[in-house]
Amino acid sequence: MKKSLFMIAVAMMTSAAAFAGTSATNATTVQPTLQISATIQKAVSLTLSTGATAGISHCAVTPTGGTPDFTMNFGNVDALGINTGNCNKFNPTNPGVDNAIYWTDYTVTPVFTSHKTFAATTVSAQVTVNFGAPNNVFIVRDSANSGTVPAGAAQFTALGVAAADTISPAGTVSGTPLTRFVGVAVKPDNGATVLQGAQTAVVTFTLTVQ
Repeated sequence: MKKSLFMIAVAMMTSAAAFAGTSATNATTVQPTLQISATIQKAVSLTLSTGATAGISHCAVTPTGGTPDFTMNFGNVDALGINTGNCNKFNPTNPGVDNAIYWTDYTVTPVFTSHKTFAATTVSAQVTVNFGAPNNVFIVRDSANSGTVPAGAAQFTALGVAAADTISPAGTVSGTPLTRFVGVAVKPDNGATVLQGAQTAVVTFTLTVQ
């Protein structure tokens, strides 16, 4: 009889233990547990914004909410530098021979999270939709790839068309805004097919986390 009572008591205790997390009798506390799951994914973001470099004019970078993602307008430009444009310009040293450069600063901000490998991260830029032929106007960038204001037209080079140019070398830091400079060079060309009027080109920026 004692053995039977003991076994019944053990069974009752085992049963109580099985449900002790969510309910209990003759107790003042229960401790249910909840397992939380989430799938963590790597994330990347690259945004452009209007520059803020002191002492120069800034062409506005305007988000569109569509395609293209951003726009910038240099206004009226010409190969002699007669028009002031919307930002800054370097007049040709030899009018009718050298190019006029209309330019501005801008800010590119790379952000990336949950990456285990990121020390070699870069930002690049490429002209993916060029101005129409014969290209008496083309996109230029600051050769130094730095936040230092270019001192003259010679410090601008054509932005890559066939391949992307690195504008922030390996070591790009997440969340750090980068000041860079971009512009249009207007060549003193003449001919039946030279471009006139409003023209557009597209630059594609690429953040590569590696």
